[in-house]
Amino acid sequence: MQVAVVTFDGFNELDTFIASALINRCRKDGLEAFITTPVPVVTSMNGVEVTGQRPMEFVTEADVVLIGSGVKTRDVVADDRLLAMLRLDPSRQLIGSQCSGALVLARLGLLAGMPVCTDMTSRPYVEACDVTVLDAPFHAEGNIATAGGCLASQYLAAWAITRMLREDAARGAIGYAAPVGEVQETVERVMGALHAGEVARR
Repeated sequence: MQVAVVTFDGFNELDTFIASALINRCRKDGLEAFITTPVPVVTSMNGVEVTGQRPMEFVTEADVVLIGSGVKTRDVVADDRLLAMLRLDPSRQLIGSQCSGALVLARLGLLAGMPVCTDMTSRPYVEACDVTVLDAPFHAEGNIATAGGCLASQYLAAWAITRMLREDAARGAIGYAAPVGEVQETVERVMGALHAGEVARR
């Protein structure tokens, strides 16, 4: 079981690294995340250069595709060549977005009236796409999920782990990363956000 963590130039490190690190806690169970990029090396919004682990074509074979955010997302959604690389199929893949990644889902026509979560900076641009933005950190309908706020990437990772494996695997991954002395509190908060934000696809 493979996860493509889609990472464009200008990416937000928290989105990419938190999601991939948490999911890779489940390698022993057969679930593995790969940083997936359109070019061999991308540079983050803070100047961190990262070599992609998989090319963008990998998204077609991945079981889960998580689209991170960044300062150049509006450039991404204006680039038909880049968007053409994202041949996604929600009937057989789990697809999630983080913050401005919701713009990508909207541009690809994957939302079908679904409200989304995004960050405060991206909100007006998402709303300009006639998409309703929720005041919540996580929302999922069927095989599509969105998260808003950098640290909400833990919810997106926990969703992917729960759906691909089981809830106790997600609890284990979150618990491992939680601050000492706050493990149970953190696990229950994350899983509570998932339960509150996930509804059946209309």
